[in-house]
Amino acid sequence: MGRFDEEGYLYIVDRKKDMIISGGENIYPAEVEDCIHAHPAVADVGVIGMRDVKWGEAPLALVVVAPGSELTEGEVIEFCRSRLAGFKTPRKVIFVDELPRTPTGKILKKELRARYVAGGDSSLVERDELGG
Repeated sequence: MGRFDEEGYLYIVDRKKDMIISGGENIYPAEVEDCIHAHPAVADVGVIGMRDVKWGEAPLALVVVAPGSELTEGEVIEFCRSRLAGFKTPRKVIFVDELPRTPTGKILKKELRARYVAGGDSSLVERDELGG
């Protein structure tokens, strides 16, 4: 997925298969990840879609906290709310020790979806079911 700027330059924004559709609006996980990653207490972040009864899908942020830092779900959500449109703000934040990556460093979104959302309906999996 991409976009053109005023001068006609094309910018690659994200992969279509990773796009989250919430209430008919497109949410590019890379935009939400960039916002969250700007927080000084965040070491790493991945954003995927989870099922939302009202909107269809909603952003779910998986956050690795920087060593020696503390961060709450509310702080991450408020940080995003002040920088992103409301529909792009994560509805849920899960703190993890690390994110699965390919040897080249790309986050394995498919693995995140398999681990943190149930089956094909993208329902959130409870942490107890994950053994964590």
